[in-house]
Amino acid sequence: MTEHADIQRLNSNQVMSAATIHNQTVYLSGQVPDSTSLDIGGQTREVLMKIDQLLKLAGTDKSRLLSAQLFVKNLEDFQAVNALWIEWLEGCGTPARATIQADLVNPAWLIEIAVIAALP
Repeated sequence: MTEHADIQRLNSNQVMSAATIHNQTVYLSGQVPDSTSLDIGGQTREVLMKIDQLLKLAGTDKSRLLSAQLFVKNLEDFQAVNALWIEWLEGCGTPARATIQADLVNPAWLIEIAVIAALP
């Protein structure tokens, strides 16, 4: 693997890095829930908490989000996800966002979220 001094990778394995930092920008891989027994609300809260933790590890936070992609298994969950998203971003600017219905890799996952944020 080629490393570059201007690119920082966090929580990496052979497949991906949880976060990659370059040019004052943090790119998070798609975050998924660990607790697949939870409903859409529980899974969404867990994913948002993981995003908060990774952004903190990278030196930024959700107030600096630039872009978000939400992959939702069931479109019936769209309103519930939106309500939690709005609550989570309260007091922060809203990023550019796409919401996509998707068959996720693990059939028990109801949501996956990937974000891009600026460093301070």
